[in-house]
Amino acid sequence: MGENIRFEVVKKIAETNFKTRNLADISKLDTASPPSIFIGSGLKYPNVNVGIMSPLERDKDAWIYDDEKYWADNELEISDVLRLRNSLLNSRFRSKVTDTRKNKKFVNLAQEIAIGSKPVDVEIELKNRLRFKRDKDRLLTPHGLKAPLKKAKVVSNVKVNRHLDKAMNDEIKAAEAVKTLYKRKFNEYTLNKILSVGVLGLKKDKRLVPTRWSITATDDMLGKHLLNIVKEFKWIEDFELHWGEFLGNSYIILMFPGVWTYELFELYLPNSSWNPTEKIKASTDYEGFHGRKKYAFNTAGGYYATRLPILEYLRDIKRQASVLVIRIENPSYWASLGVWVVRESVRKAMNKKAMRFETRKEMLNSAKKIGDIKYNFDYEQIFQRSKLLKQIKTQTNLNEFI
Repeated sequence: MGENIRFEVVKKIAETNFKTRNLADISKLDTASPPSIFIGSGLKYPNVNVGIMSPLERDKDAWIYDDEKYWADNELEISDVLRLRNSLLNSRFRSKVTDTRKNKKFVNLAQEIAIGSKPVDVEIELKNRLRFKRDKDRLLTPHGLKAPLKKAKVVSNVKVNRHLDKAMNDEIKAAEAVKTLYKRKFNEYTLNKILSVGVLGLKKDKRLVPTRWSITATDDMLGKHLLNIVKEFKWIEDFELHWGEFLGNSYIILMFPGVWTYELFELYLPNSSWNPTEKIKASTDYEGFHGRKKYAFNTAGGYYATRLPILEYLRDIKRQASVLVIRIENPSYWASLGVWVVRESVRKAMNKKAMRFETRKEMLNSAKKIGDIKYNFDYEQIFQRSKLLKQIKTQTNLNEFI
């Protein structure tokens, strides 16, 4: 995928099909799913909306509409992603989460599409006209068009990875299947889609999982798997500072020699996507060596999405650390695109060469300089509130006393 494909992507964005078509006239589509299925959580559980995601016309490059990793690697702008996503149709039907065990036609079709390793050609007939609505959400990648599904048929051969095929047929828990596929190089984006359509897990437990839940569940499952590995490693030797920016999201990641501890602060500057006020808003969550018992309600899915790339980094360098993360969401992040932006922003920071320091004080001073120069914000306010830093200082004083 070189510059030629990137040019085609930009060209495709500029020529979004739905702009040139009369939406009221569309009732049948001959199209391709990236592949992508969206399980909505707006109905009263256990009822869900299951949607087949597709552009309005068949496109050999349908994968582009649903490839967050590619968007990040190729530095697409917010407006580029929105144009791609707003031209996707969510052809949906109502289902119960347990319908995965009842051989329901539409559910089986959705599963068949979701497990495909390449775009799947489908013919779709809608009950009534398309509706355009963009819902703002912290976790979910946006899409613009919705319509109730009347009929659907897969018209191409669906290619399924042999490791996935085995995992679907093995009588093992979903978490174990996710871990096994991750070791086989399935990334978290593919895994959360597979998890959502209820093809993994013990036969008696298989069910549809709303997409917003499957995203965070996948990040958490993979994080816990990596933690079991990382906790066996020696501590990092230096103090490490990682810093990166992507789509108006800045991350300072401070790593201290010590056992695994993790704390996240999220700051939303005035007029950024989630803060229309004139005051800075903030939220924070924390875990010690033994993890959390409760969901991170303050920073929500961003907590688990931030943790995953950090743990991947520690696994790769075979070290353990105490980690303090500060996210600043700037006004240039003017439209929420979903939690993938968090994950890829952190990855970009972790992929850059770390700044290394001999002392904690030197690293914290360097972080404060970045905050002052780049964002006119004094990180000392965060340092004073940090549970992790208080714990580190207490341990240091105790060691000196002993």
